[in-house]
Amino acid sequence: SLQGTKNTVTMFRAATSSVVKRAVLRSSSRGVPSCATLPGQMSFHASARREEEAKAEALPVESKGGLFGTGLSEWFALPIGVAAAVPMIKLEWYVINEETQLLAVFLAFCVTLYTQGGDAIYKALDEKAVNLLKEHTEAEEKVIAALEHKLEYLKANQNMVNDFEAINAIRSATYEKLNAAGAIKPQHDFKAQVERMLNMIAHEEASVTEKTKVALMSEATASVTEKFSSDKALKKAALDAAIAKLKGGKTGADPVQAAFVQFFKDKAAAAKASKDDSEEKAQREAMIAKMNAVAKNEGFFFEFDAQGAPKMAV
Repeated sequence: SLQGTKNTVTMFRAATSSVVKRAVLRSSSRGVPSCATLPGQMSFHASARREEEAKAEALPVESKGGLFGTGLSEWFALPIGVAAAVPMIKLEWYVINEETQLLAVFLAFCVTLYTQGGDAIYKALDEKAVNLLKEHTEAEEKVIAALEHKLEYLKANQNMVNDFEAINAIRSATYEKLNAAGAIKPQHDFKAQVERMLNMIAHEEASVTEKTKVALMSEATASVTEKFSSDKALKKAALDAAIAKLKGGKTGADPVQAAFVQFFKDKAAAAKASKDDSEEKAQREAMIAKMNAVAKNEGFFFEFDAQGAPKMAV
């Protein structure tokens, strides 16, 4: 009899535990969203599930709901429980002891926790899930944005090969033009250097000629002045010619002009008869030195020897 009583108590505990669990789950399914009652099925991924994950999920078990899945209201459990508990307690099939008290306290705690703190627990868990989903979504959006940027960069660089080929073609054409210009440029430089030397020689000759004219005129003026100062007849003839020219009458040859002409004739004859060319050599040497200095400073292709003949610079 004692063994049967123990078996009956064990069976009652199992049935009671099953009823309590089903009631709690059904109440949770009515008062709490599905995301809170099925945490195992929640997914925090914004991306699509893989085919293997979809196949791995178990098919949901269809349930009619109600009392023990019969479709009847859970409130039928109350009269059934009372009707079953009275004879069981009366016949001492189930003995109310400390285990029953602990069970009652535990059930009271569960019901109180569910009714008083269930919403707070749900909101805390749901808020954490929402934050995790938000963070995960933001991270995925950043990754997607980076991949899209990289895709745009790769698309923009599709014609890179053609661009480099065009650049190489332009470089080759430019080198050819530079080579052609390089073959002609020394000729232009040589022509410019020769023109520079010719202009320099012409300028020096003009300068020497002007200096010679000034020197000759100074010498001629001094010679004629001295000659007229020392000869009274020439002085009287120059004075008579000047007076006659002022009166507008007929005048003869101008003695002053005749003196200058005679001086230049004598000077030309003396220069022709003279064998001394030291002055000309000095002028030529100075000219050659000046031209060589210019050619060296400006990097000309040629220079001049002592006789004034040009030669290529090595």
